[in-house]
Formats: sequence, C-alpha cells, structure tokens
Amino acid sequence: MLKVEGVTKYYGNFMAVDNLSFTVKPGEIFGLLGVNGAGKTTTFRMIMGLLEPTSGEITLNDKPIDYSVTDNIGFLTEERSLLTKMTVREQCLFYGTLKGMSKEKILSRLDELLLKFDIPEYKDRKIKELSKGNQQKVQFITAIINEPKLLILDEPFAGLDPFNVESFKKEIVEMAKKGSIIIFSSHRMEHVELFCKKLVVLVRGKSVLSGYLKDIKAQYRQKNIFIKGDVTKEELEKIAGVVEVIEKADEFEVKIEDKKVAPKVFKVISNKNTEKFVVEEPSLNEIFVAKVGESYEK
Repeated sequence: MLKVEGVTKYYGNFMAVDNLSFTVKPGEIFGLLGVNGAGKTTTFRMIMGLLEPTSGEITLNDKPIDYSVTDNIGFLTEERSLLTKMTVREQCLFYGTLKGMSKEKILSRLDELLLKFDIPEYKDRKIKELSKGNQQKVQFITAIINEPKLLILDEPFAGLDPFNVESFKKEIVEMAKKGSIIIFSSHRMEHVELFCKKLVVLVRGKSVLSGYLKDIKAQYRQKNIFIKGDVTKEELEKIAGVVEVIEKADEFEVKIEDKKVAPKVFKVISNKNTEKFVVEEPSLNEIFVAKVGESYEK
C-alpha cells in the first residue's frame, strides 16, 4: 500500500503541497488531479523519492521509498523524455538496465509490448522518426517494461487517438488487476472517469476534494436531465430549480439544483411527446470546475 501522510513541501517560503494525505491499495487506480501549479508534480517527485517532504511521511508497504525500491516503480512524465537519437530497442535497453533487468528479459518484454501496441516494426527505428503518438507508446513502454508495483502516469494519453487511448486503458486496467498501485493524472476529466474509482483534487497544494468517485458524485447536489421531446427551452427555463438549459443537436441538457427538481421537470414535459427523460449524475468535469472555482473564490 502507498501511504501519503500529512505531507507538506516548501520551496523557500512557498508552500507547494499543504498537509496532503491519501492511501492507494494494490490494484487501485487513483486520480491525482488539479490545475497547473496545483502541486501534482511535486507530489509525484516526493512519492518517487526525488524530493524530501518538509514534513510528513510517504511509505510503500510501510517502508520509506529509497533506491532499494525504485526498481519497482514506473513513471511516465507529462513531458516527452525520450532520447530521440536512440532506436526504440536502445531506449528500452537503457531504461530496463536502469531498473536492474537483464538484457534477455528486457528484449523479451519489449517484443511483447511492441506487439501489444501494434508497433513491432518500429523496434529498430530511431525515436525521432516516429510520430508523436508512437513516441508516446514507446514512452509508456519504457515506464512499464519492468512491470512496476507502483506506476505513476502523468497525462499518459497525450497525443493519442481514441483507439490508442483504449489500448492504453486496457493495459493499465490489466496491470491493476495484477496488483499494481497506479496513480493517474490528467486534465481530461473524461479520461479520469474511464477507470479511476478514487481521487483527490488539489488546489494550491491542498486537497479540496477526495474520496471514491461514486460517493463524490452522489453527494454533489446538482444533477443533469437529458430530454428529447416537443418542449421548448423557454418552458424548461421557467421551472423552479432549473439552473441552466443547454440546447444540443437533438436534445436538451437540463441542469437542476438537486434530484427533488426532477419530478417538476417531468410534470412539465409528460404530455410533450417525450422520447427521452434521463436523470444523470454530474460529470467529474462539472464537479472539478465547481470545486476548484469555489476554492479560488475563498
């Protein structure tokens, strides 16, 4: 288990992380979210042992993270960190050797992953000759080549099309099923919702929202109703408790204060030849924007 307990980090007089605590169990995919400058990168570096917390403690399986355990950690950075004049094979041999792997194991694992991500023909191509999407695949391969017990993913889907996002997701979920601890960060909330069951949102280094995603959504009062039928935007906007009505191509998205407003909306549209009436929890993106906005207003 990864434990981050009361961690604070100062750079001089600037507090980058403020009394942050969370735990991630083996097999969990945990979302660490926040706007730029929220403290995510500093937190990642402390987890990997690259920075010392000013106070607090970070442990993996009840032991401090040091060079004795770094061979079991994988990290995909937001910035491209590949050595572009190397071939894919050379790059993976370099990273795998740093993780204490034998040459035979590295090459065997590389062949397996290249095939999985549908790029076996690029093994002896230089990194600089690959597209951005394929470079991202190689960067992901270098992060997981050692089958890490702790994997940190910072914007892993950057530059990927939907098909390859799905292949990355499949591999991440498979690693979690095998017991890896995975920490995932992205500005794309729909990506977080793909598989993060638990998360924390940072604002100015401080946690402003944390817990299981299903609980966070259930506790957030505002809901959305999707309606398709012979009703007008003006009719919907007049209903008490309706916050906003968004007109889409063939339906309305109606944002309501809480679920108690839904019957009022249904009463208005019940005789309007309605094809669709679906009440849904708000998206993580809506909750994120609202919560971060509230924190900046304080």
